[in-house]
Amino acid sequence: MILSDGITVYETSEDRPMPIATVDPTSGETVQKFEPHDPSEVQRRLARAQQAFEHLATTSFAQRAGWLRAAADLLEDDLATAADMLVTEMGKPIAQAEAEVRKCAKAMRFYAEHAEAFLADEPLAAPESVGARRASAGYRPLGVILAVMPWNYPLWQVVRFAAPALMAGNAGLLKHASNVPRAALYLDTLFERGGFPAGAFSTLLIGAGDVDAVIRDPRVRAVTLTGSEPAGRAVAATAGAVVKKTVLELGGSDPFVVMPSADVAKAAEVAVRARVQNNGQSCIAAKRFIVHTDVYDEFATVFAQRMSALVVGDPRDRATDVGPLATEGTRRDLAELVDDAVARGAEVLTGGSAPDRPGWFYQPTVLAGLTPDMRIVTEETFGPVASLYRATDREDALRIANGTDFGLSSAVWTDDAEEADWFVRHLDAGAVFVNGMTTSYPELPFGGIKNSGYGRELAAAGIREFCNLKTAWRG
Repeated sequence: MILSDGITVYETSEDRPMPIATVDPTSGETVQKFEPHDPSEVQRRLARAQQAFEHLATTSFAQRAGWLRAAADLLEDDLATAADMLVTEMGKPIAQAEAEVRKCAKAMRFYAEHAEAFLADEPLAAPESVGARRASAGYRPLGVILAVMPWNYPLWQVVRFAAPALMAGNAGLLKHASNVPRAALYLDTLFERGGFPAGAFSTLLIGAGDVDAVIRDPRVRAVTLTGSEPAGRAVAATAGAVVKKTVLELGGSDPFVVMPSADVAKAAEVAVRARVQNNGQSCIAAKRFIVHTDVYDEFATVFAQRMSALVVGDPRDRATDVGPLATEGTRRDLAELVDDAVARGAEVLTGGSAPDRPGWFYQPTVLAGLTPDMRIVTEETFGPVASLYRATDREDALRIANGTDFGLSSAVWTDDAEEADWFVRHLDAGAVFVNGMTTSYPELPFGGIKNSGYGRELAAAGIREFCNLKTAWRG
């Protein structure tokens, strides 16, 4: 099985499991190795999760909200150590690591405040038409939910599942990416420290090859995965075979469209942040920049200049804009996409290579003159590499934007209200951001279409995904 966010990273190589280890991406040195949980420990944790669920199902929203707020307080108290952990394990620049920790605490408090309203029983209209005095629908927890999570947001990806799942009364099991074990073990205790019953949320230190058996265990009622398309297919196939629900977020190749009426300088400024956030390793980072021909040259010049001015370096240095990629394989795959494009005639406006230094760094890169025979046109780039396209009109821009198997999010820059509405209607994506960059908020539903997956996280939709919508008829 392949478990990653948006890039193919195999966790097995010639049937040898990938070690569970913290490897510093700034140097490539192994910091610490961890022993995987043996089968008996996995069974113990499954049993404990089921027991915790049975207890959680009897608790009130107020009780769970108190525990979740306490866990959020603990997370913020741990800000310095938690952020340093993210820097060490996947090279996230320190300011972004701190922002991730704070964002997690915010999401936890959001669900503590709103879960009860999101899951309140809903009276159904005209009950007399079905012979009832009253009819209603209510949301009830499913049970133990398995989360298979990637390394690029080691805390946020997990918390945006865990917070709503726990507030709904479910228990959670985490199979995290093998290169962020410290984050996985931190989360293993966080919610219990906040007051949740032992086992309400716990980590399984297992390899990808052990996931199938956990999905098939009758105590696991559903699965959520953020990762690569092949990983999603594998998990969905197993879950489907045993009739269990899945939510899949499988990455994207998000378009960033710029039209002539837009503030081009502002669009170019935001485009840089949209591309290199998290060192470019984000499923919702803008990756394909589609610019109307009337403003293409202006945008390309400013965009390339700003990308070339970014500081690549030590992620603990607050002057650094772009740190290393998280794994050696991630950088190798990214370099292969760039090299393939250049070999087939792409123009390098800036960057295009890895710097000569230890660690898994890659220069911020802008490519233009792309043609359909280049792999980068159809595959997701997971790193600080931007693809630049020229569009003749809005119909051409839409054609390029929708010309991908992915459909996670999108952005369009225009000061024409009718044009903005037109793009919102016609872009094939789970979200459209107008005159801004895509990001995730606890308040907004998040998820994609096409090969980007299905189901939603966050907002009311996210907490309802792992609930049984139970209809009640009263005569």
